[in-house]
Amino acid sequence: MSEQSRSRHQRPRKGGRPRQGGGHRSGPPQPRDPARRVAYDVLRAVEQRDAYANLLLPVLLGERGIHGRDAALATELTYGTLRRQGTYDAILGTCVDRSLSSVDAEVLPLLRMGSHQLLSTNIPPHAAVSETVDLARRVVGQHRGKFVNAILRKVSARDLDAWVAIVAPDRERDPSGYLSVVESHPRWVVKELARALGERSRDGLVQTERLLTAHNERPRVTLVAKPGRAKVADLEESGALPGRYSPFAAYLPEGDPGLLREVRQNRAAVQDEASQLVALALTRVDAGGRDALWLDMCAGPGGKAGLLASLAGQGGARLVASEVQPARAGLVAKAVRRAPRDAGRAVVADGTRPAWRPGVFDRVLVDVPCTGLGALRRRPESRWRRTPENVTQLAPLQRDLLTRAVESVRPGGVVAYVTCSPHLDETDGIVRAVLAERDDLELLRAPDYLDEVPDLAAGPEGKYAQFWPHVHGTDAMFLALLRRTPE
Repeated sequence: MSEQSRSRHQRPRKGGRPRQGGGHRSGPPQPRDPARRVAYDVLRAVEQRDAYANLLLPVLLGERGIHGRDAALATELTYGTLRRQGTYDAILGTCVDRSLSSVDAEVLPLLRMGSHQLLSTNIPPHAAVSETVDLARRVVGQHRGKFVNAILRKVSARDLDAWVAIVAPDRERDPSGYLSVVESHPRWVVKELARALGERSRDGLVQTERLLTAHNERPRVTLVAKPGRAKVADLEESGALPGRYSPFAAYLPEGDPGLLREVRQNRAAVQDEASQLVALALTRVDAGGRDALWLDMCAGPGGKAGLLASLAGQGGARLVASEVQPARAGLVAKAVRRAPRDAGRAVVADGTRPAWRPGVFDRVLVDVPCTGLGALRRRPESRWRRTPENVTQLAPLQRDLLTRAVESVRPGGVVAYVTCSPHLDETDGIVRAVLAERDDLELLRAPDYLDEVPDLAAGPEGKYAQFWPHVHGTDAMFLALLRRTPE
């Protein structure tokens, strides 16, 4: 049963919500509507403290003992509201008689959450309004609760299609503006994704629209079975399905992956399939000689490092997983723990000021800090946080890290430059800049090392590998493979 279908059955009864199970409940009393309250608290934290919903929501659900249908409703309200925030803001802008930016910061999440219930779920309109207004009275007071009630009643006067026809720009005249409202992405993100896809507004934005639509769909949970420690068959016994491309991937149709025995034992982990494949591609390139020491240069939080450490151990190599932030380095250490032959080591080090000698590694993975525009399915709030200025600010760091990665690999060795962003200024622009500065690099054709994945080729002569959510069902990971040529 879908989250929206579940929410249809969560109608309040006189005297409060139905009791979830019998017996005496210890601890502080639950709010009258725990699902909406936890969703509101997450939305407020995202807006006010730059929290990430995927990290905070599970914590709050656990701390407050929220399970079952209430947890499903809280999840739907949180992620649904964040994904469709741009559309709802355009609608709310016509319902509020002043600038939406002037609405109190603690009130705006209530309006967005109420709009999501009214326009994108099967929750009855009267319940969506009354429950949200009741929450508003409890968290922002009676007076502002009346304001929430008035605005949501205006929103409830039309369905989503009718509202879109009013608030969205004309599709023929302004296709980027239209998709920005309808698919709920900032206009600049729409334009940059279209540029990365090679589409122009005058020719239509068919692929861009498919990509934006994919960003608004709930992503499946993908697991990685760490080689030498677990097999996909082990995960299948726990209810997972084999992955489409990666030989280590499995899809979990439902349930909490943290409850799986293999995940608890660190023999498997949650990891997007494209993330697995970019790491795997690096290991498939002929390193042309010695192949004993690998480096993951920006390893936190450790997903790729965990896989690389297992692959290194199986092949008789060792992995150094470097991370500049101590807390994230701790996560990396956990990810590489008990790799075959104890092949992984986590270190706290700054990749821009290497703690190792030049030319010591045979393979280097540098997954640089980026805008994260390739993971908008999983982190929908990122689309509202990032700006074009972020791209400009990150570029010097990305170039520096790739340059240091090249200096860290021996002649004949291989570097994998990876971003979780398809933005051309973070992908092709960085690689071209470093290639222009050096005469000791060869750009390999990355898709040749991922034959099992179709439609990957991008960039000059199709030498880059670019994953897409709407094509591959993965995050939009980018991969360039560079060999340092012998002197």
